This record gives sequence, C-alpha cells and structure tokens, in this order.
Amino acid sequence: MTVIAFVGNKGGVGKTTLSINFSVGLSSHATVALVDADPQGSALQWHQMSDTENRLAVYDAESRLSQQIKKLQDDYDHVVIDCPPYVQSTQTAAVLQLADIALIPVLPSPIDLWATVHIEKVAEEARKTNPNLDVILVINQLELRTTFSRLMREALAEINFTVAKATIRRRAVYRNSAVEGKSVYDMGKRGAAAAEELNELVKEVTV
Repeated sequence: MTVIAFVGNKGGVGKTTLSINFSVGLSSHATVALVDADPQGSALQWHQMSDTENRLAVYDAESRLSQQIKKLQDDYDHVVIDCPPYVQSTQTAAVLQLADIALIPVLPSPIDLWATVHIEKVAEEARKTNPNLDVILVINQLELRTTFSRLMREALAEINFTVAKATIRRRAVYRNSAVEGKSVYDMGKRGAAAAEELNELVKEVTV
C-alpha cells in the first residue's frame, strides 16, 4: 500500500480539490481511500453531496491516524490523505512520518514560492525518521499567459524537491464539478482536458 499525502504550504492553493480529483483518477485502476484530515472537512462534504456513483471511499481522519491507516492498508492499494492547510500543524507532521509520498500544490505566485520554504524545513525534519519520504511539488492553477507562471518551474528548481512534470491548469471545471458534487472525470467533454492533466500526474506519481 502507498500512502500519498497532499500537504498545503498555506490556505487557498487548491489542495483539497486536487486531492479529490487525483484520488478519483487513481481509483480508475486501483483501490483508493481518501482520508480527510483537513479541519474544514471539504472532502467529506463533497462526498456527502455527490449524486454520482463514485469509485472513491472517503473517511474522516481519526485522532490516531497511524492506526487508522494500518486498518485501511488491507483493503486499499493507495491511501490519500488531505492534510490540514498549514504545514506547521501537528497532524501534518504526523502524516509526514508515515507517508510514502507528499504532494505539495504550489500556485504560480511569489508568495506561494516563499511559503514553500517552510515546507522544505518540515519535510527535512520528517525525513530524519522517515528517510524514504518522497516530496513532489505540483504546479497548480497554472495560467500560461502570465510571466511568473512561465518562470515558475525555473524558480522551483532552487528548492531541493522534485517538481512534477505534469502541471495543473486553472480551469473553471474544477469549481463547477465541486458545486455539483462531482469530479472533473464526471463532467464529460467539459472535464476532458483537466482529466488528461490529472492522469499524467497520477501516472508520474504512482508508476
């Protein structure tokens, strides 16, 4: 079983939206459980309002998260954890102790780039006891027309983490699908381009 954590460097980076849609994409060829450890509980709310036959199981995070993950490992190929929006939280630190992969969505903005430095410190601390932790930065909500977006990959190269080749564009279909209790995979042609990007990220992370 692989444990994949979505870790936010600050609020508003699209962490939960990405974790939901990534999990749905992954569930097309593997058994996946999404654990909602974000105090806002948005993944659970999305699952409760969904009117589609999702392939995805969503669980509320328990206080003893490590024990919960051990219970899930017999039933699922992958467990995805939507962490709290602040990397300094004790629960995020606990998740990084047991995760195989940490995916960190980063918006193409100077503020988000600066905030990533805090994650670097926390991740390096986690690697002291979890040396196999693989940390991958994911450029999220990319807008190709902006200058900083074009320079983002070059800027992230200064940070000692892998940067995913797959990038996630800013698309209205992410908001629209969430409002309907769906993923982009449920949106037909409107979600096709977004689904293709997500599939590339899933393939890159799990293969």
